[in-house]
Amino acid sequence: MERIKIFLAICGLTLPFIGLADTFNGRVVDETGSPLIGATVKASNDRITTTNTDGDFSISVEGSTAKLQISYIGFLTETFILKSNTGKHELRMTPDIGALEEVVVTATRTPKALKDVPVVTRLITADDIRKTDATNIQDLLTEELPGLEFTYAMSQETSLNMSGFGGKSVLFLVDGERLAGETMDNIDFNRLNLDNVGQVEVVKGASSALYGANAVGGVVNLITRESKEPWRINLNSRYKSLGNEWRSGADLNFHSEKWTSNTNFQYNTSETVKLTDAFDTESNLQNLYGGRTFNVKERLSFQPSNALRLTARGGYFNRTSTRINYDDHYIDYTAGLRGVWNIGVGKTLELSYSYDQYDKQRYVNDRRTHDHDYSNRQHIAHALYTQFFGNNVLTAGADYMNDYLLTYQFVSGETHSQSSVDAFVQFDYNPLSWLNIVASVREDYFSESKNNSVTARLATMFKFNRFSVRANYAGGFRAPTLKEMYMNFDMAGIQMIYGNPNLKPEKSHNFNLALEHNGQIRNSIFAGSYSMNAMGYFNRYDSRITTTDYPGDSTNEPGAIYCNEDGVKVAGIDISARYRLQMGLGMTLNYNYLHTMGRTVDSQFSNPRPHSMTWRLDYERRLCSAYKFYAGISGRYLAKPESKYDTDNAYSVWKFTLQQEVWRGINVNFIIDNLLNYRPKVYYWNSLPTLGRTWSIGVSLDIDTMFR
Repeated sequence: MERIKIFLAICGLTLPFIGLADTFNGRVVDETGSPLIGATVKASNDRITTTNTDGDFSISVEGSTAKLQISYIGFLTETFILKSNTGKHELRMTPDIGALEEVVVTATRTPKALKDVPVVTRLITADDIRKTDATNIQDLLTEELPGLEFTYAMSQETSLNMSGFGGKSVLFLVDGERLAGETMDNIDFNRLNLDNVGQVEVVKGASSALYGANAVGGVVNLITRESKEPWRINLNSRYKSLGNEWRSGADLNFHSEKWTSNTNFQYNTSETVKLTDAFDTESNLQNLYGGRTFNVKERLSFQPSNALRLTARGGYFNRTSTRINYDDHYIDYTAGLRGVWNIGVGKTLELSYSYDQYDKQRYVNDRRTHDHDYSNRQHIAHALYTQFFGNNVLTAGADYMNDYLLTYQFVSGETHSQSSVDAFVQFDYNPLSWLNIVASVREDYFSESKNNSVTARLATMFKFNRFSVRANYAGGFRAPTLKEMYMNFDMAGIQMIYGNPNLKPEKSHNFNLALEHNGQIRNSIFAGSYSMNAMGYFNRYDSRITTTDYPGDSTNEPGAIYCNEDGVKVAGIDISARYRLQMGLGMTLNYNYLHTMGRTVDSQFSNPRPHSMTWRLDYERRLCSAYKFYAGISGRYLAKPESKYDTDNAYSVWKFTLQQEVWRGINVNFIIDNLLNYRPKVYYWNSLPTLGRTWSIGVSLDIDTMFR
């Protein structure tokens, strides 16, 4: 009895010093809000648990505050501090660029981890998009990729140059689907806003063996984000001082067992900016025209069974560019339906149909004129069959496209259309764990020009330790467009431009060799992951479609006529390096060297620069469950173009970004652009259209996080 009394007395004395355990509940998700299954949750008392199929976990820790370390493959290991009385916590992880476990589809048309793709592919993640605060694909690529430049053309439409190739030779896709319409030989990049984009995949070099025409110089594919959360709502708005620009948007996601819906709205307005006065005869740009843009998109998926998934999409786009004496209106309607059927073990059949109509109209004093009407309509049917043989994959597909064009650049009232068909096959062969070989071949036929073309690609990848070597040959082609064949246009009284129905398809032969090294540093203050990549490439560009002087004849005035030319060669080097420390510090550097040989690929709008570079130094840290901040300094350098048309010098621009999560789901962004106050002496087509330093401020509300 005496022993029991002594024991109870000891318990009474020590009980106040024994902390009572609290249970902490949470959910671990990725940057899009989708749950991470099997993530490791480790508490400061060394207790460990893992997340379930919904990303949920429960762990007991002494005291009212828990310090949890979360780790998951493909994401940075992060530490979160939680309070026990604040309910269920949502812990959002940051992708680890060194792990390279992200899945991409563009390079091979089948899902494949980025580290295993034999074709060099640049992945821009949702986290990268967030850090740039980009409005559309033009803003994003300008900041992320060297060797790429967007410039202005006549009527202030946008012109692209990527590694020496213009906009006609770079294929832009949305979830693998083509886009109709062009403005000065480029698609309307304003259509491609990023509110609902989960990642952007960029394949430099020819990809016609898989994607056909226009994939001569590369492919840029925007992949729509799909959240698996029951519901997710984001509201955002941003003000930018240059042109008093306002950008407002909403992204709505709903998910149930069988249905997933994504609805996206974005509305932008800006005022005209006076860059220089009318007496500046050297500058091509006196004003940066303002206007407004409205974009709405809907994507609805239905999965009646594990073997079948149906996706319907639709969109409407309306942009008005306000000029001095008139307004130009750009309107697009798009729709599509896709079905993916798992027809057996390792066998998948995909069928899709898409429709896209892009129109341009001119209004003078609010009255529509018909002297600048433009309408491009495309109907595309697509089939893709995939079969796995162990680690090997066979892919076969076919496409049909009908292309209709009405334009003020034809003889008045004239329209033209053509149909194209193609078939392709690819085999992804993995004989050894360190060797991958992908071979593709494709044939395309175009009815109006009666042209057919066979293109092929052979890509290999060797792995040893943490090094990868990729060697690639790819053929590219581009059939002449309806405009290039039938144009009959008086260009503002400067000269006539005539089409040529006898044009041959453009063809390219692309060779590249890349070395990549990825690794991790552990057990150090410099612990983190890194990635380094160097690629050399060479392009031979034959039968390039361009214009030459036309002396005129009995029925046509002198001017310019479309023709083919040979002998264009482009070579270059791409180098990139990334390092992300677990402490939150990150560094990124990208460099491109470009050299053109033979006949130049220059034009008066799109001029390649021999050297260009982008960089970013940033720091990201969560200080508590309610506050997280990101601060970054980024920049871009462009050398002087080697062009007889250009007057612009080399320049660099710097940008400071501060993004803060000030409470659950409330994010505030502040940006100072052109930090060093650069301003060009002369505003040419490819000059930076700026008046110097600008700033912007924005707020983003994740409604679901605020109320969860």
